[in-house]
Amino acid sequence: MTDSKRRERGADMLSKVYGGDVETPPPGSDFVDIMLETLFAEVWTRDVLSMRDRRLLLLASILTQGEPMTFGIQARAALKNGELTPDELREVLVFLVHYVGYPRCASMTGIAEEMIADFEANK
Repeated sequence: MTDSKRRERGADMLSKVYGGDVETPPPGSDFVDIMLETLFAEVWTRDVLSMRDRRLLLLASILTQGEPMTFGIQARAALKNGELTPDELREVLVFLVHYVGYPRCASMTGIAEEMIADFEANK
């Protein structure tokens, strides 16, 4: 597959992963090109795990790192794409609090509730 085809495939998957909320960055940056051509064109398109499974793993990883902005983006996408319901997103936090800790999960709870309120208002 040519780099341009991989980039196009990666850009399509990036749009799916983020529910159309994140624009594809322009070409020219090695970081962006590798991200699109590898992460989104090759890793996210594998069929061994479902999109929902990948999203759950990603949410847990982001929560563990304490990245509130990225957690919000992923939570919004999970709701928008129908990968998680509001109650399932809340349950992710209930489950992970015992492994990640209360300070990290407490800070993400408000973000999750914002994403849920926004999702429900825009249904």
